[in-house]
Amino acid sequence: MKYGSDKRIVMTLDAGGTNFVFSAIQGNEQIVDEIRLDANADNLEKSLSNIVEGFIQVKNKLSGEPSAISFAFPGPADYPNGIIGDLGNLPAYKGGVALGPMLKEKFGLPVFINNDGDLYAYGEAIAGFLPLVNNKLEKAGNPKRYNNLFGLTLGTGFGGGIVRNGGLYLGDNSMAGEIWLLRNKLSPDENVEEHASIRGVQKVYAEKNGIKKEDAPSPKEIFEIASGKLNGNKLAAVEAYKQMAQAVGDAISNAITLLDGIVVIGGGLSGASSLFMPFLVDEMNSDFVKADGTKFRRLSAEVYNLEDETETEKFLESKAKEINVYGTNKKITYDPSQKIGVGISKIGTSKAISIGAYAFALNKLDSLSK
Repeated sequence: MKYGSDKRIVMTLDAGGTNFVFSAIQGNEQIVDEIRLDANADNLEKSLSNIVEGFIQVKNKLSGEPSAISFAFPGPADYPNGIIGDLGNLPAYKGGVALGPMLKEKFGLPVFINNDGDLYAYGEAIAGFLPLVNNKLEKAGNPKRYNNLFGLTLGTGFGGGIVRNGGLYLGDNSMAGEIWLLRNKLSPDENVEEHASIRGVQKVYAEKNGIKKEDAPSPKEIFEIASGKLNGNKLAAVEAYKQMAQAVGDAISNAITLLDGIVVIGGGLSGASSLFMPFLVDEMNSDFVKADGTKFRRLSAEVYNLEDETETEKFLESKAKEINVYGTNKKITYDPSQKIGVGISKIGTSKAISIGAYAFALNKLDSLSK
């Protein structure tokens, strides 16, 4: 559902372990400059006080009354009931904190809380990568349209969210899309996030250089070393992103086998997409090998790198043909091709999360009013 022309206002928050970033959305656009306050990860009273203060500051900047509060907060959590669980990066919340009910009492507004990966995927499905892909298909004269999207964030961690036929899929325990817990292809005793993250890139670069992980350059610097813009071990830098891409590509392949839809990647590491995307798509297009040496495709669908112009053209090309309906003189259109496109966010992770939070709130308000 699209809310691009909706006049209702929703106050938002993007919560991390270091900072809380507040704003407000109207008609899928940010209408208030961001307000940043300390998360006070180890002090619950100060942390909750800053959350209230942030929303007060946002409300004071609005020209109209807000309709709801909707935001991203780390899990584990009982998101439908607004209760935050034991958080690794916000230890003060240990034991369970009824954050949603508290804010509802304070502001007299409906409050909706979700995981950032879920809201990111929802925003990309509503006003980001999914409509962009479908618009390109339409312009290319291809009748194919995509309705499902898997959104991923690559940064401090490896997050995910699932949108199915326009609806955000949350699961029964608010735990759908938890791709970070898939097994790590490159280190099977570990979860995939150990390679699919900032620390993963730095770890591999450090190992290849024989230095301590804490002495490794930032991922941005490693990318610039790989690109020849900075001095350093270029081969190690390329290998660091290659290993990340292989781990991520394997995880996406496992997930997309069950989900089947467009894949979009955001987060801080997505800025190095020109380096890692070819490795990632190669991994998804790789083969399984039987005991007798016979190879067959890892995925039934062909995977295309939508950051590459040539591959995008192939993805947009229609393979549709007419076939006879047996026993009649009628024909029907049939497209035998199965395609999955993988690309990088064009609207940015933060904006996608805000749009997702906005749309989720309005969708809920509309359903409650029926």
